[in-house]
Amino acid sequence: MSDRGERQGRRGGGRVARRAAREAATEMGRAPFLTRSLAPYEVISEEGLATIEANADTILERVGVEIVDYPEALDIFREGGAEVEGTRVRFPRGLCRSLITQHAPSSFSQLARNESRSVTIGGPHLVFAPVYGAPFVRDLEGGRRYATYEDFENLVKLTYLSPNLHHSGGTVCEPVDVPVEERHLDMVYAHMRLSDKPFMGSVTNPDRARDTVDMARILFGPATVESRIVLLSLINANSPLSWDSAMLGSARAYAEAGQAVIITPFILAGAMSPVTPAATATQTLAEAMTGMAFCQMVRPGAPVVFGSFASSISMQSGAPTFGTPEPALVLFTVAALARRLGVPFRSGGTLTAAKVPDAQAAYEAALTLYPTLLGGVNFVLHAAGWLEGGLVAGYEKFVLDDDQLGAAQSLLSGVDLSVNGLALDAIVGNTPGKHYLDSPHTLKNYTTAFWVSSLASNSSFEQWRDEGSLDAVTRANTVWKARLAGYEPPPIDDAVDAELKEFIGRRRSEIAAERDLA
Repeated sequence: MSDRGERQGRRGGGRVARRAAREAATEMGRAPFLTRSLAPYEVISEEGLATIEANADTILERVGVEIVDYPEALDIFREGGAEVEGTRVRFPRGLCRSLITQHAPSSFSQLARNESRSVTIGGPHLVFAPVYGAPFVRDLEGGRRYATYEDFENLVKLTYLSPNLHHSGGTVCEPVDVPVEERHLDMVYAHMRLSDKPFMGSVTNPDRARDTVDMARILFGPATVESRIVLLSLINANSPLSWDSAMLGSARAYAEAGQAVIITPFILAGAMSPVTPAATATQTLAEAMTGMAFCQMVRPGAPVVFGSFASSISMQSGAPTFGTPEPALVLFTVAALARRLGVPFRSGGTLTAAKVPDAQAAYEAALTLYPTLLGGVNFVLHAAGWLEGGLVAGYEKFVLDDDQLGAAQSLLSGVDLSVNGLALDAIVGNTPGKHYLDSPHTLKNYTTAFWVSSLASNSSFEQWRDEGSLDAVTRANTVWKARLAGYEPPPIDDAVDAELKEFIGRRRSEIAAERDLA
């Protein structure tokens, strides 16, 4: 960049940074979650949904699911009424649905450390959470690199500061500079200490899930954890039609503690299910029902979320593709199936296969976000920061996505048919051919009439040029840096923090001893 360009960039960047600081200062006044007035979009008839449900029961009755290396789960399924043959579990027609509809709550609240940030999951409500599980991160200067614990903390801080992300999420990236046996302790602590929004627990091993519950008991108090939902955690099926001990064991640990889990088949259609939307939705329903029913067998009433992550693939290379029509049809269909089952639904995000936050990333993210908003999703994982098919958490992409999430409430509120929304008096009282710029109705509503992006450039070409000719990615780079520079951690009780640190130190020593013995 030339010296002139650098000066212009600094001048324009200062303006963006000041705007970012103002946004962070007003974040505390935002709603802790969204509530929709807009009815969910339906793409399939009641008869079609009933056919899919019947086909899912046929799959569970004839094929069932394979349980890998977890004999205790076989005992639980057997005692719950399923038919167990070796490591295969088959289900009498209607068994899974009956367990879920009789016991699983249709919605629930997850308590946050700051109770005013608690969220309701289910019904007409929508909760946004950030990217999950990326082993790499990317930023404008550093490019693509392995994620570190510093990156993990940065993404938790950015989520905390976001006016549009309601939930701190879970494994926002994989901090590879921390030993895998211990990193869950550091990740859970980061959510507890650096944010006061709700958060997710560890699921890579049942012992790590139990560590998460124990840490939650320290943070919230044992009585609160026994009586309230303070944890929400992601449990993935091994599609097609298989469950392993890590996932079901973690689900069991959380269910026993009365904590919530998201049961999500992760399906790349054509590789892990048939290629068609109806078949993918059917398999998704079958797999998810087995996981949700398992939780009810462990503890009737255990809160569950019906999750769906379905993507298309390139039939030439096998690589995942995003923003395509078929996964959107799956999302709409499975959302309707979740409503019929009477449980909250998780899906969606701002997904892309793009390697950098370019035009492909923008249009693919938009094409996955809008079905999410229209379909009636209750909990949205990967709402900000996803790049490269989930391999990368992008700093600039995080900020760009976060900006677009700000438009969601305006859309989900639907069309205002109040007196102010109809504005009949304004139209009747206006002279034909006269503009509305000085209309009393316009003056009354001008600050709230339209959602306005905090990142998009709507200025004239000349103003944009004089401010440094900054593109959206460069502006986003300035914003995330300004937000981190202004970050201040939420207060926490010193005794609670000390007890958390003592627990982490003790568990770290125990894990090291186990590692030495092995």
